[in-house]
Amino acid sequence: MSVWTEDRIARLKTLWPLGWSAQRIADALGEDVTRSAVLGKVHRMKLSAGRPSATRGHQPAAAPAVARAAPERTPRPAPVRTAAGPAVAAAAPPFGIATILSVRRCDCRFPYGEPGSPAFRLCGRPVARGVFCAAHADIAYQRKPQSVEALMQLAGLA
Repeated sequence: MSVWTEDRIARLKTLWPLGWSAQRIADALGEDVTRSAVLGKVHRMKLSAGRPSATRGHQPAAAPAVARAAPERTPRPAPVRTAAGPAVAAAAPPFGIATILSVRRCDCRFPYGEPGSPAFRLCGRPVARGVFCAAHADIAYQRKPQSVEALMQLAGLA
């Protein structure tokens, strides 16, 4: 028996043109539908030909009622442009704006609070270096001062 009922096919035809990812559609259709099954069905039905590309700046349309609610995120502070050229992050916020569940790959992971407590947060601002924003990278990545003897030994002079 196929997982593709008439109802699921109709929902796929509705969600795919809205720009939803295959994984998101699979989650909305139920536990027995996988991302690969969605991609295969899209390919067989030739639905991808009319879909706008996400790489060209297309923003997916608002989610219809069949979707699960996404976790809410607080907007991030924007980088500040200086006369020196590249964008420099503003001062570190006094509290985190992301949770462990909402932080993304390109978000600062500087912790605020005690892990395990309900108030625990992560910075959540855009990453500048490593896994931290510019303000937190300055705190986290500090060069270890080296003595003159250590430098001479490194150069092979001692």
